[in-house]
Amino acid sequence: MSLPYYLGCPQWQHPDWQGRLPAGLSSLAQYSRVFNTVEGNTTFYATPTSAQCEVWRSQVPECFRFLFKFPREISHDALLARTDPQVRRFLATLAPLEDVFGPFLLQLPAAFGPQHLANLWGFLDRLPDALTCTVEMRHPAFFEKGEAERALNQGLREREVARVCFDSRPLFAADPVDESTRDAQRKKPKLPVHVLPVARANPVVRFIGHPELEANREYLAPWVPRMANWIAEGRKPYMFIHMPDNGQALSLVQLWQGLLREKVPELPELGLADQVDQPGLF
Repeated sequence: MSLPYYLGCPQWQHPDWQGRLPAGLSSLAQYSRVFNTVEGNTTFYATPTSAQCEVWRSQVPECFRFLFKFPREISHDALLARTDPQVRRFLATLAPLEDVFGPFLLQLPAAFGPQHLANLWGFLDRLPDALTCTVEMRHPAFFEKGEAERALNQGLREREVARVCFDSRPLFAADPVDESTRDAQRKKPKLPVHVLPVARANPVVRFIGHPELEANREYLAPWVPRMANWIAEGRKPYMFIHMPDNGQALSLVQLWQGLLREKVPELPELGLADQVDQPGLF
């Protein structure tokens, strides 16, 4: 699948996706025939082996990109202080995937406040030159358009680092009537959507959907012209689609791609089979 932007999900397999992706391949290979990126969230909790990374590399084409998340021990436990040895070990393990690295996701906790910005600048400045990074903040001070946010945005611009556009509005507009929605609302931050264009960095959008598919149209609509403009400018933005229950993520992806194709008609259709309701067992 050739797309002028990167489109993916927070994982490459889910039991509810059975029959919707190309058959006869491993789950990652199936996924990579439709999508050209994926969030590597598992690295936040545990680093894979080099052997596992070699297997993953063999299953994706050259145009595919992994957006790996820095481990929790680096971003959350240490708040980026004195983490050079952990970073070196992490990157060395992932080296078999080096040619399909997207930007690494540095997701910082709410505990990482304005007083920690020096840690962020030191961390970014010590990363290898060939490695790109995107930063997601969760401390409220970085969303108040005050001195702290101005300092953050200025430092990111100076380093040509994209700030993640995290959009959880649809999730928190939903009534928490099911466990998946309640769980997602507990875990995801409820913060304003702030967009920081950076000249030479590809934008990264993480969209957390409403559990009712059609309710997402109004929240996706503002992203359509913005994404189309980025593509027209020659950028290659990343769009990651989440749902409270990611078994429904492929349906939201189809809705998103259909909306974007209305603005960018040359986009191809995705090779996803329609959702088929499974018959009851009894």
